[in-house]
Amino acid sequence: MAEQQGVPPQFSVVPGAAVHRSLEGNRAEVIDLVEAAYRRHGEGGTVNPPSYFLRFPDRPTARIIALPASVGGTDDTEGTGGVDGIKWISSFPTNLERGVPRASAVLLLNDPVTGYPYACLEGSIISAARTAASATAAARRIAAQRGTTPRRIGFFGTGLIARFIQDYLTELAWDVDEYHVFDLSEEYASSFGKQVLEPTGRPVVIHDSAEELVRSCDLVVFATTAGTPHVTDPDWFSHHPVVLHVSLRDLGTDVILDSVNIVDDVEHVLKADTSVHLAEQLTGGREFLDGTFYDVLTGDVTVPADRTVVFSPFGLGILDLAVGAHVHRRAVAAGEAVPIGGFFHELDRHQSAGAS
Repeated sequence: MAEQQGVPPQFSVVPGAAVHRSLEGNRAEVIDLVEAAYRRHGEGGTVNPPSYFLRFPDRPTARIIALPASVGGTDDTEGTGGVDGIKWISSFPTNLERGVPRASAVLLLNDPVTGYPYACLEGSIISAARTAASATAAARRIAAQRGTTPRRIGFFGTGLIARFIQDYLTELAWDVDEYHVFDLSEEYASSFGKQVLEPTGRPVVIHDSAEELVRSCDLVVFATTAGTPHVTDPDWFSHHPVVLHVSLRDLGTDVILDSVNIVDDVEHVLKADTSVHLAEQLTGGREFLDGTFYDVLTGDVTVPADRTVVFSPFGLGILDLAVGAHVHRRAVAAGEAVPIGGFFHELDRHQSAGAS
């Protein structure tokens, strides 16, 4: 990112409105970008340490998570320049009672030549977009391997992530017959149906029970805030749908063990009491995991049409960096990255010493 070897880059801030404009109408490119990041990760071209969780004894439902990562680097051969950085994202469920969103985030991008941060971006939109693009990329590849596209799509949970996933799924141009919705809040479910799904022109069914939703769909999106499994009966899935288990903790162990399980990264997803982590603890092994999304991309794993397929993406920092760097480039080109002059102090002294 630095214009000259050893010269720190200009530091800038990209606010949420500019992030939104950089991503709006650009979903197909973001899906491909995320898929390319998964390929690079599978080929060993990334660094993605474990996420770090900051928890609070006096606020047990709250947490702030740090996701450090690196995509490419100074020896990057694909011409993207590489990027290092970190996402710092909080989840405070009690915010909903205060009338503000549950999650907030910032994303810092670092120059791989000097290590200097060169951008701070509003991160919640980037996080939602990369999550939706990840789920959509997986749905696209899994459906292609199974030889059929889903025609009845259901949303279990109707928050921001569900809205983004629906937006990104429309990029696949599937011939959807109908949409289905369930949420513990009837108000949220109704709002999601009217504002997000009815504009598609397809019938929308609001369900009174979780079981009705699952049994009615051949693609189910779980995007809840559940902390422990609450969908525990494998018989609900006897019609073998594709399950985008984005919220990670909805499915009981019996459902997991009765399914084909695809994850984004084995070591990352088997932690923090995710559903697959609980299955590992119960069985004492990982044999129930059938492969990663990279394995699906390369054809090393082929998912069957006659079993339930569950995609459980823990969410990798490399995806935030790939999307964040893309947003930053577009914001700079549009003149919407706000430069912060003099952010780094006393550079002249070091540059003068280097020149002498």
